Amino acid sequence: MTTGQRIVSLLLLLSLAAGVATGSQLYYRIAFFWALLFFGSWLWSVLAVRKIGFRRSARTLRAQVGQIFEERFEIQNNSRLPRIWLEVRDNTSLPGSDGSRVLTLIEGKLSRSYLARTRLVQRGVFPLGPTTLGSGDLFGLFPKSISLPAQDALLVYPMMVDIQSFPNPPGLLPGGEALRRRTHQVTPNASGVREYVTGDPLNRIHWMSTARRGRLIVKEFELDPLADVWVFLDAERAVQAALPTELLRSSPDDLWRRSEKISLPPSTEEYGVSIAASLVRDYLRRGRAVGLVSAGQQVTLIAPDRGGRQLGKILEALALLKADGHLPLRALVETQVKHMVRGSTVVLITPSIDRDTPLVADYLLQRGLKPVVVLLDVASFGGTSGTQAVLAGIKVLGVPTRLVANGANLEVALSGEYRSS
Repeated sequence: MTTGQRIVSLLLLLSLAAGVATGSQLYYRIAFFWALLFFGSWLWSVLAVRKIGFRRSARTLRAQVGQIFEERFEIQNNSRLPRIWLEVRDNTSLPGSDGSRVLTLIEGKLSRSYLARTRLVQRGVFPLGPTTLGSGDLFGLFPKSISLPAQDALLVYPMMVDIQSFPNPPGLLPGGEALRRRTHQVTPNASGVREYVTGDPLNRIHWMSTARRGRLIVKEFELDPLADVWVFLDAERAVQAALPTELLRSSPDDLWRRSEKISLPPSTEEYGVSIAASLVRDYLRRGRAVGLVSAGQQVTLIAPDRGGRQLGKILEALALLKADGHLPLRALVETQVKHMVRGSTVVLITPSIDRDTPLVADYLLQRGLKPVVVLLDVASFGGTSGTQAVLAGIKVLGVPTRLVANGANLEVALSGEYRSS
């Protein structure tokens, strides 16, 4: 029983007691008033949340850190009785979500809707709900609420930057030895034909074979001999570092500035994920086949491929990645090197200051691969110093390197060749 209910009940009992003691009709009328208020409010609250329709929808369920996410909330009053007030509580875990509202006087058989905008500041997957609808009587004596489960989830991709001149080892040139590996992409290497299957694009139909056989025949392709690109993201928990920080929350005025840039949290995990996503997009734009390998909460292995579909697969994996693995970078490379074609580019992204890091680069060179190393200056993230020594050991091998410190402009740090002072 709420405080308001106790007060009304006490007043009702006092009025009845006074009426019995004095025999005055006034006290009986006052008691009748309190009884009418009590049971009338109870009946009103019972009807308050009935026949209420609710729907929340978004234009897209995939977005990127830094973008503005728009969501529409719609409340339908399916009863003929008006709703004096209705509270919408958005219980989503999406940081900075602003979907909670209090709506007043929703007339019968009418609906009310509003937009909620949120600046996305954290990667991951966030359920859009649950949502609680609360209402009650006019005096708030009997609050009622119903909880509606989440129907959709928002996937937030990591932040990406445009890169101007990251190392692009040529690997095997087009026209070399065929790789004999089938692909869904259209390449200069046609390997054969097969019958048409629903969903095949029309530009892959081989019209001469179609005319000869009397049914639709499509071409099949093999991978271009241009070497693959493998991106290795070090997700071992022991080598990570982070400085304490508070999650950024945008003010309502910032939501109108759609180009507003979001700074990354001072964490090697977030910097590594953002760098990996940026490099994957950059290499795919150059027409390279890109794959991803990481060992966080589970081993992630995405085979090299081209196109926007491959970018979506890798970004989804990076959005969910957590750097809490136990497999060191050297062991991860040694277990996956057998899948790599000779001449492939291998990008290593790591904050490790272990002496094994230069050995990993040397091992890749001996296997006929072309490593590129992106080192995160772990000392700037609150970790132990030693990145400079690792960097010097890698540069002796003639391996292209990039050094990224906390607070650095990723676009500049990845685009410009590092030079020690």
